[in-house]
Amino acid sequence: MSSVRPRRKISVADIRRRKGGEPFVCLTAYTAMMAEILDPHVDVLLVGDSVGTVLHGHDATIPVTMDDMLLHAKSVARAAPNSLLAIDMPFGSYEADAATAFENASRLLKETGADAVKLEGGVTQAETIRFLVERGVPVMAHIGLRPQAVRATGGYRIVGKTEEECDALRADADAVAAAGAFSVVLEGVVEPLARELTERVDIPTIGIGASPACDGQILVTEDLLGMFNRTPKFVRRFAELRETIDAAVADYARAVRSRAFPSSAETYANDNGD
Repeated sequence: MSSVRPRRKISVADIRRRKGGEPFVCLTAYTAMMAEILDPHVDVLLVGDSVGTVLHGHDATIPVTMDDMLLHAKSVARAAPNSLLAIDMPFGSYEADAATAFENASRLLKETGADAVKLEGGVTQAETIRFLVERGVPVMAHIGLRPQAVRATGGYRIVGKTEEECDALRADADAVAAAGAFSVVLEGVVEPLARELTERVDIPTIGIGASPACDGQILVTEDLLGMFNRTPKFVRRFAELRETIDAAVADYARAVRSRAFPSSAETYANDNGD
């Protein structure tokens, strides 16, 4: 049974105050229809650059453009009045320098109505995060497994298995927190380290393939709904919608081919009635 709480608009300050409290709920959304369904139940909606793999058929997030993010974020914003709305800065939109990052981040916020941007990187992006925050752009950081960097790092790989990786992630977490990020996504981080990082920094951590100790959790919505054949280890399938859709479309196809659809009840007669 659906459980919907009374809602008001969730702010960046609200999320910061959730540090160490009840875990907050985050999911991805790319369309108005999905956002409308999710908004009553979640605290944060992320218009992720995962839209490239989920909706556009790319094998990575790297091809996603600013125009892609603007289009999908505008759609989500129209249908999600209550959740905090964050939007990914796509690959190439923030890495060159802080001024370019601000230009693109401010465009994303102004044109979509989003509340915050998310960008990948720790120590290397700390000064950019600081630059954005000082100019009024709320930033959600993202460290650990970084999908935009998979071509440089050798693929989708769990991180934190060596002491060198652990030290690097500790430095990344410290850097983004000190730079003013209001939260940080920990992706693909081994559980003991993700737990340690959550205790280490004073901003909320958001886990994906990390620890249940994180202050919030995020998944790609289509993963939890069972829309893909392949399921990563960190995903729990809360539904099997791929099977449901497949069965429904098969039933429709049979009905069309046998002329059972449309029936007389589903066609318009010339009698001025319905």
